Amino acid sequence: MRTMQYLIPISVLAATTSLPAFAAEEGHGEGFIGGLAYAFTDPVTFTAFMAFVVFLLIAARMGAFKTILGGLDNRATAISAELEDARNLRERAAEALALAERRQQDADKEAEAMIDQAKADAKLIMAEARKDIADRLMRREALAEARIGRAEAEATDQVRRAAADAAISAARRVLSEENGVDQFEAAAREIDRALS
Repeated sequence: MRTMQYLIPISVLAATTSLPAFAAEEGHGEGFIGGLAYAFTDPVTFTAFMAFVVFLLIAARMGAFKTILGGLDNRATAISAELEDARNLRERAAEALALAERRQQDADKEAEAMIDQAKADAKLIMAEARKDIADRLMRREALAEARIGRAEAEATDQVRRAAADAAISAARRVLSEENGVDQFEAAAREIDRALS
């Protein structure tokens, strides 16, 4: 509102000072005073000046300056509100960026921790698998040794039975014959034949 009070006198003063200066440039007098004298003595220039002043007074009376200044004030207020909104948005964006960076760092740390845990778990699983395989091999080896031992024992028993059966049958044959020395040699040969 104060701006409007000063706008009309400033406009009139500007018009007053510009007309003599324009008139002085046209060569109708010396300096500012000569131009001012010409502006007030030349009817066309004076009429144009007065028409301009009347136009400014009518525009001021009808509220044109108030409307223009109000529009400018409204525009200034809107621009300042937009700037404030932009500042708020920028601050929010900076906060969101900082939050996103913190979350990214947390996610990176969590991923590294998960990878470290997975490596430790894999080492533990490998150690348990090796131990399990070693235990299974030892059990299978012991089982195989036990089977081999049983097979050897069975084979030894079979050989003993076969030898005993051969000796018995050889002894029966030898005893059924008459000569004792020949019978012993024949029995030994029969035993050798049965064992081979």
